[in-house]
Formats: sequence, C-alpha cells, structure tokens
Amino acid sequence: MGVFINAHGQPSAVISHVRAQSTSSYHRRVRPGGVSYARRWLNPHYAPSRLNTFSVRCSLVDTDVCHSVEINEVHEDTMSLESNCLIPVVHLESDTLETEGLNLLVGDSYVDTILTTLPVLSEEEQNAIAATPAHPAGLYALYACCLAGNSVEQLWNFAWPAAIASIHPSLRPVAVMGFFAKFAVIVGGPLVGKLMDRCPRLPAYNCLTIIQGAAQLLSVGIIIHAHTVHSTVSSILVKPWFSVLVIALAVERLCGLALGVAMERDWVVLLAGTNRPIALAQANAILSRIDLVCEVTGASLFGIFLSKYEPVTCLMLAANLMIWSLPVVVILGWITNKVSAGVLDRAKCPQSGGSCSPPLSILDPKNILASSVESIRHGWLEYLQQPVLPASLAYVLLYFNVLAPGGLMTAFLTQHGLRPSIIGGFNVLSAFIGVAATFVSVKMVKRLGILEAGAAGLIFQASLLMMAVAVYWTGSVSQKIPFLFFLCLIVLSRLGYMSYDVVGTQILQTGIPASKANLIGTTEASVASLAEAVMLGIVIIVNDVSHFGFLAVLSLLSVVGAACLYCRWLKNRTDTQRSLFSFEPSFS
Repeated sequence: MGVFINAHGQPSAVISHVRAQSTSSYHRRVRPGGVSYARRWLNPHYAPSRLNTFSVRCSLVDTDVCHSVEINEVHEDTMSLESNCLIPVVHLESDTLETEGLNLLVGDSYVDTILTTLPVLSEEEQNAIAATPAHPAGLYALYACCLAGNSVEQLWNFAWPAAIASIHPSLRPVAVMGFFAKFAVIVGGPLVGKLMDRCPRLPAYNCLTIIQGAAQLLSVGIIIHAHTVHSTVSSILVKPWFSVLVIALAVERLCGLALGVAMERDWVVLLAGTNRPIALAQANAILSRIDLVCEVTGASLFGIFLSKYEPVTCLMLAANLMIWSLPVVVILGWITNKVSAGVLDRAKCPQSGGSCSPPLSILDPKNILASSVESIRHGWLEYLQQPVLPASLAYVLLYFNVLAPGGLMTAFLTQHGLRPSIIGGFNVLSAFIGVAATFVSVKMVKRLGILEAGAAGLIFQASLLMMAVAVYWTGSVSQKIPFLFFLCLIVLSRLGYMSYDVVGTQILQTGIPASKANLIGTTEASVASLAEAVMLGIVIIVNDVSHFGFLAVLSLLSVVGAACLYCRWLKNRTDTQRSLFSFEPSFS
C-alpha cells in the first residue's frame, strides 16, 4: 500500500485527509533507495527556506499505516488531487514534522542498522542448507517414478537380445539391431532433445513414456511371431517383420534416452536445487543406485524366467509388466509435480533474447527434413559451445573403453575359457562396486567439492587400468591367479568411473542452463554413442581375441586422455568457472 505525503509550509492543519482502502494493518519495509531522499526533504532542518511556500510531496511506498490517525475535514486545495489520484493522500504539517522529528527516518543509527545488518550463517548452517533439497517430497516421488520406469526398461534391455539370440545361434541379428539403435541415437538425439526443451515437461514426459511402452509391446509381439516362424539367419534379416522390429527398437531406445536425460539433467536439478550441491550430489547418487539395482534385478528376473519357462511365455510375462507399469509411471510423474508445488511447470525457454517457437513446428511435414537437419546442427553447436565442454568430453571418452563390463568384455572372457559363473560374478561385482561408488562420490563432494571430486575419480580409474594393462602385457594372464587379479583391477576401476559418472552429471547440471538441458544432454548421448560405434568398428576390423591387448591399450589411452583433459580444464581457472561454481571450496 502506497502513501502520498504532502508537507505544507503553512500551519493550517495537522492532518487534512486520509483515505484508506483497508482497515487491516500492513507491515511493510521502507525502500532503501528512498531513505536518504525522505530524510533530507521531510526534516525541516534540511529544507531550504525558499521552499516554505511550496508544497513538498514525497512518496513513501510500503510503510506502516497507523489506524490512530485523526480524520479531519478535507482541505479544499486537495479536492482536485484526490479526484485524480488513486493512492492514499496524507497531508502533514512541516512544524509537526519538526516537533515529532521523524525518529524512524532521521535516526541514523536505526536506519543504518536496518540497511547494513545482515544475518551471517555459520559453516555448519551453510552445509545444512546445501544438504537440504528444495523439494524433498518431490524427490521421493521422482525416485519411485524412476524405479518403476527403469525396472521395465532394464528388463527389456536384457530380454530382447536373449529372445532374439534364442531364435538362431548367431550374433548378427542382435548386432544389426544394436547398430541401428545407436545410429538412431546419434542422428535423432539432438532432434528429440530440442523437442523436449520446447515442450512442457509433464506432457512431453507422458507422451514419450507412452510411445516407449507402445514400441516395447510392438517388439514383444514381433519377437513372439518370429519364434513361431523358423527361418535361417540370412532370411531373418530380409523379413519385413525384422525391419519393423529394428525401427521399433530404435524408437524405444530414443525415447528411453530422452526420458533419462529429462530426469537426470532437468527434473532432479529443479527438485534438489542447483545452488544446493550436496543435496544435488545425493540425489544423483540415488538415481545411479536405482539404475544399477534395476539393471541387476532386471537381468536376474528375466534369467529366472528363461530358466523355468519358454521364451514366448517369458515375453508374455514381460508384456504384462509393461502394461501394468505404464499408468504407474504416468501417475508418479504427476505426483512428483504435485508435491513439489508445480515446480515442473516452470518455463524452460529463456525469458530474454527471444521467445520459444511452437514445439511441433519442427515436425512440420512441409519442411521436416530441413528442420531435422537444422535441429541436429543446432544441437551440435550448442554442445560445442557449452561452458563445461571439457568435462563432457572427458565423460564421452570413457565410453571408448573395452575394459568394462559389457558385450565385448563378455565375449573376450568367453573366448578365454572362463566359466559362466565367473563371468556372471564379474558383472554382478562390477554393478555392486558401482553402487558403492555412489556413496563414495557424495563423501568426495562434501570433502573436496564437485570439481576436485571429478578429477579424483578419473585419476583413480586411470591408475587402476594402467596396472591392469601392465598385468595383461606381462603375459601372465594365461595363469589363473594373475588373470583373476587382472579382472579385480578392472572391477575396482569401476569405483572411479561411477564416481565421475555421478560427479560429472552434477557438473553438467550446474553448467548447462535449464532451457538447453535436454538438447545438450541428448547430444552428449549421441556423441557417446558415436564413441561406442567407433570402438565397435575397430573391433570388427581387429576381431581376433589375440588382439585384445591392442584394444586394451586404446582403452587405457582414452581414459588417460579423459583425465588429462579434465585436469587441464580444472587447472586453467576461468571467470566462467568461478561464476558457475562459486560455492566450491577452491573458489572461496
């Protein structure tokens, strides 16, 4: 409520008129910018004598209005002002101002205390705030949503290769489907990311969830049909249903990528708070644990199904799980936004520098090809111009690595003659080490800060892989004990990899604006898929198991290069780093 004060030079009346719009009391603050002005003009000691015949007007905004003000007869010379002014008018005598002294405005010590005394938090209080998420209830709902969605996705990631491999003992159909899925991520990632940035969060999430579920169910139906038709490997690749299966899998992978990026790069930042590094690190660690647990659980669950039932029966059980989980994921997404006071409804487009164009304009049938190419080009440009590019490139280089649990490592161990129980134990132990790394990463962020914690993870991984490659090249891996030591070093190196995975995600969350989080995140996934595709191409050329040592050296060089790139970026401090990571201990 604003108050207009008219101080007259003639002692005609103490108060002429007060017009109040409400009888309730208002507790407001005095604007700092108007204190010196009011002090100078309301105190008669500061007013020049030649201004005594003029009316001095001063607007005091957001001040306390007292109800004990006497309402007297309206002065004639204020009638015109009252008719044209919509704000309350208070006429005060200058001699009254002199006798009262306006202690609130003239008292230097009191005003200075109001304007200069600020509460200072202790280090413990600051750490407590940094560890407290902005929307804790929303984070719990997000965890439940990720658990429901990742369970089905990880189950399907294990189910479809096993179901396809059971049709014919050849890796070619699985390799072809996997290649086109990565190609779809490389090409379509920036386009989907740009669509996600232009669309509201919840509708885009629900739409992609439904599309992903439909693609999974379509794939289940096609694979069940394939099990009823016995074909050779060469004939499978030219069947119409196989082409539809490849497209469905590519769409499913693209939707899964976009949903993962939205959760890890956008939603969790809003719910935890980008200026609360410890809370954000804890949230990222929990999401990584959920993903790893779902990966182990999904593979184990479908493996148990396959050991007891036929592949068709297992696929039907997986389809029922997909159908039941779809509404659960959608409802949990709505609950996440509801309990977090609608934080997911915030606009993602920048408020300055232009407005957002309609999201479906990218998919205009008249120029869909040109729009797609422009979206991909724009995504790569934004990715290369991001302020934390070295940290992202270090993350991408870690994908150029065969010394990690995966298909290539599993094939190498199988060719080496290891029992399936040892291979399974290697994968499960690597997953549990990854879960342990999520706890370690939070401790590292608290003790070292985000940037230094990332460097520690990369250096730890590079050091252990150096030892592993040295053990391999000594030639002692032909013996059982040295070979198991070689595998243990790889397993322990996952501690550094997963630590940087969690910390690097938080670095990118902090350095990338919310309006470009999905675009840059999906483009980064495209670059990572490209790195994996390059490694697969090298493996296709150098396909003999005797050349695994060469692949191991390339993997080591990639990890060492990632550590050097990141440490160099960390050493050359810039103003951008200081502005983005001002809460870091090294910048304080």
